[in-house]
Amino acid sequence: MSMVKTIGICKTFHGSRGRGPLEVLKDVSLTVEQKEVICIIGPSGAGKSTYLRLLNRLETLDEGQIFIEDQLLFDCHHGVNNVKMHHDERNKILLEVGMVFQRFNLFPHRTALENVMLAPIHVRKLSVEEARERSKNILERVGLGDKFDTYPAQLSGGQQQRVAIARALAMEPKIMLFDEPTSSLDPELVGEVLSVMKSLAQGGMTMLVVTHEMGFARDVADKVLVMFEGSILEMDKPETIFSRPAHERTRQFLQSVL
Repeated sequence: MSMVKTIGICKTFHGSRGRGPLEVLKDVSLTVEQKEVICIIGPSGAGKSTYLRLLNRLETLDEGQIFIEDQLLFDCHHGVNNVKMHHDERNKILLEVGMVFQRFNLFPHRTALENVMLAPIHVRKLSVEEARERSKNILERVGLGDKFDTYPAQLSGGQQQRVAIARALAMEPKIMLFDEPTSSLDPELVGEVLSVMKSLAQGGMTMLVVTHEMGFARDVADKVLVMFEGSILEMDKPETIFSRPAHERTRQFLQSVL
């Protein structure tokens, strides 16, 4: 069973103040198998983050199909979804998809533990006791067992991002999307977040990761996908992409970042 599949994804942003439409994604088709880790790399503006945001319904789809666990959720033409499904049923399926962003977006007036507990209580309808126990276990798993009662402002950027990862994991997703999760961190804090992500991958989590961390992509990904100007330029095993890329544009990009 594929965990995520997209067929012919297209997305255009329509400009304001006289600027014309910008085609951000052009016919993007991808299948992510269970327990597979795919790292998406490419220059800024290639459409990487938009692709993840479409999977999690944070952007609306213009054209194409999105399947989650082999269930067709979106079949869009001219922005209209032709899949007739009750929104509660669609939302239940989408809860299987967790997402971690560049920015941590933690509630500043709530402790690390409270930040992680909120969604399981309000969305998964867990009791406070169940949510607290689950959240403590997950914070310990990401190395923050001593920070339950600490507020975000008292945490480093790396610690805040680990709380954000714990918050996503508390919903027990089957798929995790990471949108450049280390890009807002100071260099010395990047490693602690990548370590948590690596342990998730080793534990069998299905992951789609937009990243500029080429070492992580090389070491952890099952496949590396290169995007350029809204399209998939190539996708292959890390050793092939980094040692023998098929496209000159990929070679140029890797030379610029390595």
